[in-house]
Amino acid sequence: MSRHWPKVRLGEVLRHSKEMAELQADTEYSEITVRLWGKGVIERGRVLGAEIAGNKRFVAREGQFIASRIDARNGAMGIVPAYLDGAVVTNDFPLFNIDAGRLLPVYFRWLSGTHGFVELCLLASEGTTNRVRLKEERFLALEISLPPLAEQRRIVTRIEALAAQIHEARSLRASAIAEAGGLVASSRNAVAKRLSLSHPQILLGDICDRITDGPHVSPRYVENGVPFISVRNISETGLDFTTAKYVSEKDHAEFSRKTNVEQGDVLYTKGGTTGVARRVDTTRQFSIWVHVALLKLKRGMAESGFVEHMLNSPQCKELAEAFTRGSSNRDLGLSRMAQIALALPPIAEQRRIVAELDALQAEVDSLKRHQADTAAELDALLPAILDRAFRGEL
Repeated sequence: MSRHWPKVRLGEVLRHSKEMAELQADTEYSEITVRLWGKGVIERGRVLGAEIAGNKRFVAREGQFIASRIDARNGAMGIVPAYLDGAVVTNDFPLFNIDAGRLLPVYFRWLSGTHGFVELCLLASEGTTNRVRLKEERFLALEISLPPLAEQRRIVTRIEALAAQIHEARSLRASAIAEAGGLVASSRNAVAKRLSLSHPQILLGDICDRITDGPHVSPRYVENGVPFISVRNISETGLDFTTAKYVSEKDHAEFSRKTNVEQGDVLYTKGGTTGVARRVDTTRQFSIWVHVALLKLKRGMAESGFVEHMLNSPQCKELAEAFTRGSSNRDLGLSRMAQIALALPPIAEQRRIVAELDALQAEVDSLKRHQADTAAELDALLPAILDRAFRGEL
């Protein structure tokens, strides 16, 4: 058990590194940053010495321990990887050489990622609300349990084996979600191809009474009012009002003179991310931005769910991409989107197809929710393993 391991102060196994480099204006340097909650030490970027304020920086070496003075209390610490040997940091990221004869760097990397160690770093930090900093003397005075090197190696081997299993489980779940999403797309495509063999192609503009878009001027947003939907609020699986901005009732009434969104209409993204369709299946009032097109379908001729599924099929997405203009300011113009063709069966068959594809989408959504719950469990598993490992219970 860990209670049998001797306690040592961090200052006994860590030594503050003060190696510095004189920066050369025409030399390129790697800069380091440290991600929160034990997510690792990474390269922030590469810059010329002339672009760095001041003419000196601390030099990081492979295997050193690095912490963020500001965010050590939020788990921003780790071990410098080999590819960042020689990178530079400011005094906001103190570096420490590890006495590898007593403390294995890889062991300390895992230990420093535990909730208990982060809590110690919080205790070693002080300052006002906006200026809390890790205090080096208090940090080096912290005590940790230090098992023999052989035990450290055994613990590391066990942790990394379990971490590999968790990583594999995450990968399998991500693959399952991707495959499930692909199943919906392939089913839509199969329907579109089958219909094209038995029904004539009809232009999108011919099944709409009107195709329009939102206001071409930036609205004045308010704290509370009517939701204002943009491209980011639209996906193939629904409308997300949680991140929507709001406009006043007066502006909404003005916008609705051109784009009166009603249940049974279809929204179609035309700016930025183009070619994503979603039926309006709510009676909630809202306005739309210029980058969103409103398709007013001819009722009795086209079902909104059917049009949504077909526009989201790979076949129609390719057409939408072909009709999109621009690189940085991508736009699927109203007149061009009206030229997108799709096969249109009788209304009864459209409804049958919608029921089948909706049922498939519901199964996929259920799988994604289950996978999200499982992912949360996996995220909690590794910290629990680390806590057990450093209590001597693994």
